[in-house]
Amino acid sequence: MQRYGGWTRTGDTTSLWKTLKEQVPVVINASLSGLPYCGSCTGGFWPGPELTGELYTRWFQFSAFTPFFQSHGRTWHTRLPWGWNTGRLGPKEGRKGQEPDVGELNNPRVEPICRKYLNLRYRLLPYLYTLSRETYDTGMPILRAMWLHYPDDPRGRECGDQYLWGRDILAAPVTEKGAAHRKVYLPGGTWYDFWTNKRVAGGRSITRPVDLETMPLYIRAGAILPLGPVRQYTGQPVDEPVTIRVYRGADGAFTLYGDDGISLDYAKNKNVTWTRFTWDDSTARLSIGPDPRSTARPETRHYRLTLLPEGRTQSLKYGGTPVDVHFKESQQPTLK
Repeated sequence: MQRYGGWTRTGDTTSLWKTLKEQVPVVINASLSGLPYCGSCTGGFWPGPELTGELYTRWFQFSAFTPFFQSHGRTWHTRLPWGWNTGRLGPKEGRKGQEPDVGELNNPRVEPICRKYLNLRYRLLPYLYTLSRETYDTGMPILRAMWLHYPDDPRGRECGDQYLWGRDILAAPVTEKGAAHRKVYLPGGTWYDFWTNKRVAGGRSITRPVDLETMPLYIRAGAILPLGPVRQYTGQPVDEPVTIRVYRGADGAFTLYGDDGISLDYAKNKNVTWTRFTWDDSTARLSIGPDPRSTARPETRHYRLTLLPEGRTQSLKYGGTPVDVHFKESQQPTLK
């Protein structure tokens, strides 16, 4: 599996809060072991008395930020987000013919929350696809232990209940039943709460209030984060532009990868595009241009550039010619 980049899951787990909590270090360690595409059965494969809408929702949120994302297991109704609207179990599907006690079967909050996280995963597809190419080229996993980017931080080395999703996103799954708060360790520097865009100083642990809808996500200052439109499947044609979020507070860079998404030309480095985004924080200038690794000229793309935390937005049409965008109070870009 390490040699050929196989996909793996953590086995036929049981639907318990303890099991969910253990999945986080398991997928971190799998990623560190040369298995970059790892995940678990969302909700646990074997149902049990602790399988409720709350447990399934928390597991779904975590799975949305694992490379291998599947909702799979016995009692198939409860592996569908909308299955929690029915209030019924369906056919007996438990281990050895035993009907599981799945507890709370009617929870209409599950479906809209799961939709929110699934849509976010699709919006992050440009980011995730670029990370997958980095994995292909270098072996660096998509899901990363904190110490991979903060090796000199002893507290970061101790974190087994949170991780980095690529270089720029910190994910902290909620794995405690009835949790109202989640303790999160932020390495040095400035971070942004993804949901509120609130700026937070790092180098310390914070306590983040959570409700069932919230799994803490933090973005480091200097990050350039591409967010595509919501899709129903990866190849769905869409008309909306890709949003490029720039998080102020540090210089940063991100190189967006693209190919045809269908053929194996990428293995021959044919018809691939790399678009380099470079942020100069002191001058509020975003530079966009082709990376030398590109072997094809990109199609003309429409970008929506958003500067955070101010929320200032610019629209840009990019066709492969280098361009500088200066964010000024007038919100009119200066192009070079």
